[in-house]
Amino acid sequence: MYTKQDKNMTELGLYFAKKSINRSDVSRKTGISKTRLSELSNNSKTQLKVNELYLIALAVDEDPGELLKEVCKKLELPKE
Repeated sequence: MYTKQDKNMTELGLYFAKKSINRSDVSRKTGISKTRLSELSNNSKTQLKVNELYLIALAVDEDPGELLKEVCKKLELPKE
């Protein structure tokens, strides 16, 4: 169940919440700081780097392509 705070989360943050992923575990496994993971989860202006996405996918036992689809699902090409 999502809370009021979830409205401010990024797609990565929502993914972590939906899958009950512990960011401290992800930080320990990937070397990405807890602060950085918090920014990636809660601040839509924070840009996720491809190497971070790949490491996160490995840490949570997810296919990197599937995680990419999940965090970028709202992106669309501009209309011509």
